[in-house]
Amino acid sequence: MKLLSASILAAALLAGCGSMSPTASAPDAPTRTADGVLVGPNGMTLYTFAKDTAGAGTSACLAQCAANWPALGVSETAKPMGGYTIIIREDGKRQWAYKGWPLYYWSKDAKAGDKTGDGVANGAWKVARP
Repeated sequence: MKLLSASILAAALLAGCGSMSPTASAPDAPTRTADGVLVGPNGMTLYTFAKDTAGAGTSACLAQCAANWPALGVSETAKPMGGYTIIIREDGKRQWAYKGWPLYYWSKDAKAGDKTGDGVANGAWKVARP
C-alpha cells in the first residue's frame, strides 16, 4: 500500500508540473527539471556555488551562507544514483550533489519557478542544470 501511495503521489507531482521531466530515481533526490533547471522535491529551483569544488565531497557554503542557501538535504536511507551523489557537510548533515556539485535552495525564492538566486554574488551562484 505504501509503495502504491508513493507511486500515485509521484505520478501526480509529475503530471502537475507541465514541462518537468524525470532526471533520476533516487527517492528524495531532485528528480525533475523545469525549463531546463533542476528543482528539488518541493518544486523549488536548485543552485550550485562556484566556491565549491566539483567532486570534493564537501560544501564551501557554511554559517551565514548556509542560512541564505539551504542545502538540499538527504534522508538517512537515500543512496547515490546516476549523477546524484551524497556529500557530508561540516556539521555532519548529508547533502545531495549533482555531477559532483553540491545543491542548494535560495532562501529568497518565494515559489516554484523563481530563479532569483541566479547570478547572485557576482555570478558565484548559478541555477543547477542537468
